[in-house]
Amino acid sequence: MSKNLANYRKNYIKGELLESEIPENPLELFQVWFEEMEMVLKYKREKNDSTEVNTMTVATIGLDGFPKSRIVLLKEFNSDGFIFYTNYTSEKGIALAHNPNICLSFFWAGLERQVIIKGKAEKTSEEKAIEYFKSRPRGSQLGALASDQGSEIESREVLDDKLRELEDTYKDKEIPKPEFWGGFLIRPENYEFWQGRSNRLHDRIFYSKDQGNWQSKRLAP
Repeated sequence: MSKNLANYRKNYIKGELLESEIPENPLELFQVWFEEMEMVLKYKREKNDSTEVNTMTVATIGLDGFPKSRIVLLKEFNSDGFIFYTNYTSEKGIALAHNPNICLSFFWAGLERQVIIKGKAEKTSEEKAIEYFKSRPRGSQLGALASDQGSEIESREVLDDKLRELEDTYKDKEIPKPEFWGGFLIRPENYEFWQGRSNRLHDRIFYSKDQGNWQSKRLAP
């Protein structure tokens, strides 16, 4: 089987990214782009579009030496970095325990933009993880308890049965955060902002730290 995709073409014309318009701190630019995409998706949700602005690709280096990427949801960003939550015994959790180097990628097609962030991951505090866990819907809390993420299971029925058991166990009770579940804070070491432009001559602005200060430069597309 094969499929030739040579004719899949699109001209990018929705914006530009110029040095005269960028802030010194890349987090400020990230926040502006994030909020602009929120506005786009607010309109799309009115059209029954379920896209989430905080969807990101997380890439880690596994114990087998291969990179692996997967989609997760960003749950917070601030001056310290970017936070998401997961099972620490999952494949990505184990990978980050051995190699904290990580790459986050955001693709916001509605504005023809990408943001790529490289940094190092560290666990959030237990207190912060508990606080976030309590804010989750009960179904998500029970799901975290029910799933030994990434491990082999015999069937879907095994998972469903376990969930029903937990629903009975914690009926009318507070659900405790599992010890194996928590957050990762990604402290950025560099950012790349990509804005689609016509003729594939895209704008790429790269930020990196020099003696604690952010420096920016333009990259060829």
